Order: sequence, then structure tokens, then C-alpha cells
Amino acid sequence: MINPGGGPYPRGQIIRPGGPPPGAEVTRPGGPPPGVEIVRPGEPHRGAEFVRPGGAQFVYRGQAFERVRTAPFAYPPGWGYQRWAVGASLPPVFLVRDYWYPDWDLIGLPPPPPDYQWVRYGSDLLLVDLTTGEVIDVVYDVFY
Repeated sequence: MINPGGGPYPRGQIIRPGGPPPGAEVTRPGGPPPGVEIVRPGEPHRGAEFVRPGGAQFVYRGQAFERVRTAPFAYPPGWGYQRWAVGASLPPVFLVRDYWYPDWDLIGLPPPPPDYQWVRYGSDLLLVDLTTGEVIDVVYDVFY
């Protein structure tokens, strides 16, 4: 949220949860209220509505990889993001080629076994058994 002015925070600064960053100017005696962080305009912001800075990474099996910048994910009608876990069953609507991610090798992931595919779901990749829909492996925050 950008402060429109007034109140204890300088006009035009971004206010977000988490506390002030190192060196942030706080105009209220004693600092901001608990759970509020002041960020100067132009600073990277951790909120979902902002693009993360380049160089961000995801971790898979203890190894860091560069995140992939790509077009926003288009969910089918009635669907939105949820965090899938190993053992869950992905609905058949996501088991079609439109959701398969063929460039797994370019980002350092292992090839899917026969009858399995890496499936993109929002910002995540899921290794899915195409015959049952079972999620075998998950890599979170691959895309931004």
C-alpha cells in the first residue's frame, strides 16, 4: 500500500507488514506499529502484486536454481492458486498438454519418468503421474 500522506508515515512511501528495513526512516517516535514496515519508493517489495527482482532463486533438493520469468498463469474457470503437496491428486483438467512444462531440463530439473509430466500450476511445478493424477514431487516458486 502506498501512503497517500497524513498520519505518522511520510507521503509516497510503501507500507507493508514485517517491520522496517535496515536504515528506514521512521517518523513516528518508537517506530512503526507492530507488523508494519516502511519501504522507500523504488525499493524491491515482497508483496505478491510486485515483480520480484531478477536473480531470485528457487530451491530443489537442496540446490538453488534461477527462477523463470514467464507470462502469468491462466487458471481454468473456478480455480485459483493452492499449494499442492506430494501425495495429493491433481484434477484431470490439469493433466492435459496445455499445463505440461517441457523445458524442465533448461532449469535443472530431472526428466519425468514415462507416463509422468512436469505440470505447471501457478508459480509451481508438480511432477504428476498422468494415469492417476498423483503428485509425486513439487517445486515451489519456480516462476515469477
